[in-house]
Amino acid sequence: MPDTRHIRRQKGPVMIGMRVFVILYLFFLIAWPVSEVVKRTFAPVEQGAEGGFGAFWERLQDPAVQYAFSLTGTVALWAVIINTVFGVGISLLLVRYRFPGRRVLSVLVDLPMSVSPVVVGLALVLAYSSGSGWFGERLEGAGIFIIASTPGLIMATAFVSLPLVIREVVPTLQEIGTDSEMAAHSLGAGGWQTFRRITLPSIKWAVVYGVVLSMARSLGEFGAVKIVSRGAEFQGETATLLIQNRYNNFDESVAYAAAFVLVMASVLALVVVSLIRKEDHS
Repeated sequence: MPDTRHIRRQKGPVMIGMRVFVILYLFFLIAWPVSEVVKRTFAPVEQGAEGGFGAFWERLQDPAVQYAFSLTGTVALWAVIINTVFGVGISLLLVRYRFPGRRVLSVLVDLPMSVSPVVVGLALVLAYSSGSGWFGERLEGAGIFIIASTPGLIMATAFVSLPLVIREVVPTLQEIGTDSEMAAHSLGAGGWQTFRRITLPSIKWAVVYGVVLSMARSLGEFGAVKIVSRGAEFQGETATLLIQNRYNNFDESVAYAAAFVLVMASVLALVVVSLIRKEDHS
């Protein structure tokens, strides 16, 4: 049997060095910048001014801020609903069926993860704007407005967060196999009944996991909505656009407060994901 004591002695300093490097990397890239946002959120705007939670809460009472978060919540909710329904459907199609173009569909599903969100927004403008869009004039003639309206924001947000549900559900479907579903079919269960009683309970945690990640991604979307939205107060200004506009206009205290809310939403999503993983493995 080879002597591993020497290897362990040599491995110790290497592992310590790697851990220190990772900790420093995460500190300077994530922890320090985020902590600056938190610190400035509760700091007084100027010498002698009030800071703390009271000032933070007062900044959130701004009607423009409430409008931005209300619009962000509406857009994110609809984007998550759309991606959940279609994500589960596409996952079943990719895993349970064999058809020409299946690999192409699988590649297209990952496209939003590799394409810049700004390009996504531009593509939507080219397709649905009234001036140069393929369908824009006809849709607007029917009273349906996409670009510079809430539907356009939903489409842009749904596009960039599309793969998150699918890439959580697909591995779970592959893992559980088809034995239970085939047994249900042999006993006379229909397709919907099999899905509701067999498939969905088996993938529920993967769906919830994907929904949480999709919601977190949707709340923080900036690039795509920047292109398809007017981006002005009470005119398509989402929370991320509000942060940019207020920061550029030197209203930094409101920008910090809005950023802090989005940070807390991301932290909450991480907590939920951790609890889901614990529940899934229990």
